[in-house]
Amino acid sequence: MQTKSAAELRRYVTDAPVYREAAVLAALAELRRRELPAPEEAALRPALEAAVAAELAAQPAEPKAPLRLALPGNAPDDEATGPALYSPGTIIFFSVLFSMLAGAALLGLNFVRLRRMRALAMLGLFLALYLVACSAVLAWAASTIGLSPLLSLLFNLPAVAAYVLFFWPRYVGEQPYRSRGWVLPLLACVLLAVGLQAGSRYFISHQPKAVQDEMQQLLGK
Repeated sequence: MQTKSAAELRRYVTDAPVYREAAVLAALAELRRRELPAPEEAALRPALEAAVAAELAAQPAEPKAPLRLALPGNAPDDEATGPALYSPGTIIFFSVLFSMLAGAALLGLNFVRLRRMRALAMLGLFLALYLVACSAVLAWAASTIGLSPLLSLLFNLPAVAAYVLFFWPRYVGEQPYRSRGWVLPLLACVLLAVGLQAGSRYFISHQPKAVQDEMQQLLGK
């Protein structure tokens, strides 16, 4: 249901007798997740849930497979269904290893895959406000205690917490998904980090000697 348009989801509701009860309930849930609840939901849901419960009761019980958090390096189960997404573990891994911007990029790609444009806009707004706040704190730190690699880690942690504790539960939820490969993003981040480091060294080396000394003092203060 995640890949269907709002009009397609509405068709499940308006033509409910044509579709299976479970499919109509899934369409109602997806509309509610997109903050487009169907007016007919209150009238349709009791009968749909009763029909689904009766269908499940008539089927033999099957053992449930244990839930696993898809972390970098874990291969997805063969029976996994749903869209291919970067897992919370992968988002945390990239945010800590590189930057919270890398984690935000992976989370944003998930929202694009799920067509959660509102979630993508909220993520962009959060990043803009967060970067403004971080810039103010960094300016204060540079003039008082100097810049330190520890500061970047401390700035990453609140953003990572927001990704996995707010954005993921609210806009992805508990829907099934397949763990998306992370090798290409890893290579891209490594190349970008190397390029930025080389570019910064080149930029500093072409500054006047006084500017170079001042920048070295800030970084090593």
